[in-house]
Amino acid sequence: MNTSPRKTVLTCAQPSGKLQLGNYFGAVKNWVSVIEEYDCFFGIVDQHAITMPYSPADLRKATYETLAVYLACGLDPEKCSIFAQSHVIGHTELAWILGCICPLGQLERMTQFKDKAKRQGQNVGAGLLYYPVLMAADILLYNAHAVPVGEDQKQHIEITRDLAQKFNATYSPTFNIPEPMIPQTAARIRSLQDPTSKMSKSDPNPNGCVYLLDPPSVIRKKIASAVTDSGCDICRDDENKPGISNLLEIYSASSGKSVAELEAQYQGSNYGQFKSDVADAVIALLEPIQQRYAEYTENKDYLNEVLKKGAEAAQKIAYKTLAKVYRKAGFVERPR
Repeated sequence: MNTSPRKTVLTCAQPSGKLQLGNYFGAVKNWVSVIEEYDCFFGIVDQHAITMPYSPADLRKATYETLAVYLACGLDPEKCSIFAQSHVIGHTELAWILGCICPLGQLERMTQFKDKAKRQGQNVGAGLLYYPVLMAADILLYNAHAVPVGEDQKQHIEITRDLAQKFNATYSPTFNIPEPMIPQTAARIRSLQDPTSKMSKSDPNPNGCVYLLDPPSVIRKKIASAVTDSGCDICRDDENKPGISNLLEIYSASSGKSVAELEAQYQGSNYGQFKSDVADAVIALLEPIQQRYAEYTENKDYLNEVLKKGAEAAQKIAYKTLAKVYRKAGFVERPR
C-alpha cells in the first residue's frame, strides 16, 4: 500500500462569475478528476480582482456566483477546499516578503501589466504592477507541487518559480518549486467570431463566447452565427478551416465523440445542420450544470458554509507556512 503523502495542487481564478466553454473544457472539467489524486485548494482570488476599477457589490455577487458555478461543475467540497482569498490570512503577508526580493524590472516587463496598464491609461494602481507577486504568494503559501494551467499559461508561474528559488537561496530551502500541470487532453476552444484567437470573456464581440450560464436560445444563436468558411466540407483543417475545426472541437468535447467520428458522421452534410447539432450538444452538456447552479444560488447559507470550511482548511496550512517564512526572514516570534 502506498502511504506517501499526497501532493498539493492549487489553482486560483478571479471571481468573474461568468465562466465560458474554454474555461470549462480547459480547466474546471479537469479539476474534477484532479481532486481524486491530490490535496486540492481552489482559491477565488477576490483580492486580485481589485487591481482594476470595479464595483464592490458586483465583486461580492461574482464571488458567490463563481463558487456556485464551481460546485455545479462538480467540485466536491468534501474532497477539496474552495475558499475566498480574502478569508485567509497569509496571502498579502507573504506577498510583501516576496516583493522585497523581487526585482522591480521583472514586474515592469510582465506582459499582463503592460497590456492592462496601456488599456487603463494614466490612473494605474501599484496593485496592478504587484499582481504577479501576490499570485506567487497564493501558490507558495500552500507549498503547492503543481498548478493546473493551460499550455499558453505556463509563463504565468515562471515568476513564482523564480521567487521560490530566490527565497530558498537567500534564506534556506523552504518552498517547493511548483510545476505547471497541463492537461493532456484538454480541448482548445477558440472564439466563435475569430477562430484564430482563444475563446475569452474579454472578446470584444459578445457572440464569440459561449458562457456556461447562457440560455439555450442564446447558445443556439451564437453557434448559428459562428464564422466558418466558403467551402462545404466538415473536416478538421486548422489552417484553412479554423471555424469548422473549432466547432468540431466544441462538438467533440461536449458529446464525447472523437473529431474523426464527427467528420465521418457529417460527410456530405451542410453547415446549417452541423451547427444546429453542435448547439444541441452544448445545450445538453450545460443543462444539468445550469440546473445545479440555480439550486446553489438559492442556498446562500450553504455557499457560506463551503467558503468557511474551505478557509479553515486553507488557514491551517497558511499559518504553518507563514510562521516558517517569518522565522527564516528574521522576525521575532509573535507573542502567544
